Amino acid sequence: MQIFRGYHHPRLAAQCALTIGNFDGVHRGHQAMLALLKNEAQHRGVPSCVMTFEPHPRDYFAAVTRKPELAPARIATLRDKLTELARCGIDQCVVLPFNARLAAQPAEDFIDDVLIKGLGVRYVLVGDDFRFGAKRTGDYTMLDAAGERLGFDVARMNSYEVSNTRVSSSAVRDALGQGQMSRVASLLGRPYSISGHVVHGRKLGRELGFRTLNLRFSHWKPAASGIFAVQVFGLGPDPLPGVANLGIRPTLDPDDVNGGRVLLETHCLDWPASLGAEEAYGKIIRVELLHKLHDELKYDGLDSLKAGIARDCDDARAFFASMHTETSRQTTRDRI
Repeated sequence: MQIFRGYHHPRLAAQCALTIGNFDGVHRGHQAMLALLKNEAQHRGVPSCVMTFEPHPRDYFAAVTRKPELAPARIATLRDKLTELARCGIDQCVVLPFNARLAAQPAEDFIDDVLIKGLGVRYVLVGDDFRFGAKRTGDYTMLDAAGERLGFDVARMNSYEVSNTRVSSSAVRDALGQGQMSRVASLLGRPYSISGHVVHGRKLGRELGFRTLNLRFSHWKPAASGIFAVQVFGLGPDPLPGVANLGIRPTLDPDDVNGGRVLLETHCLDWPASLGAEEAYGKIIRVELLHKLHDELKYDGLDSLKAGIARDCDDARAFFASMHTETSRQTTRDRI
């Protein structure tokens, strides 16, 4: 998938089939929309294209109005969103910076400048609640009328449901906030995961006897937080079981090297012998959050923290043992 920052780029295709949205999480509803987009693009002989925004428009307005409570909890990093869009087979993605200029752009100008002159749209697919332009004055009806006038097709996709529940980013955020990881996986069509480069931290885990792999979660308000049983991909041929803390680490000094940042700190239950003490730094890993053990806790000292991590490791091992037992039972049932 080709990725473009903005739509003024010589390598952008002259025409495309387009869908527009935030696509936070790229859940099963998004996936159904992207499959339809690909099909329509193939029929027209043009590339499929996703337009998305960074930051999220609600992040922008929360900052402008100084009301952080208006910002949505973020499901995925931009890296992970783009990875999932590529996995869905999209040809190109345009990431528009959501700023004052875009926020103030009238809906009619967005159609003329961005969709027609910038992207040469032949087909536009939107969700049933799609709005665009300054003060959200643009909607499906306006877009459809513009398509009739300017010569591009417009379609609207209705909600996608799983178990009689509308699949949406809000539903994924709610499930993550409640630690319902199996429900999250059902809505996403895959286990929830976070990826990134392993970065240096304070190395306190090493002092405590629990070496960690640190990933920075770029947004200040992740949809999930707490202690999780996880699997780590990217350090060898097989995934590694582990336990991870996603959050702000309330026990530690806020002035430490990663103070003020949300981190995903992962301890592998069995550190690979082939991976030296420093060899993980800079590697790109993916951490699947499979089961929430509990919320973040504030311990009264490093000894208490060390004991708490040890308990979390035991609980994570018990979870993986139960997974293995259930898998064995399922295999036996399948054979019967």
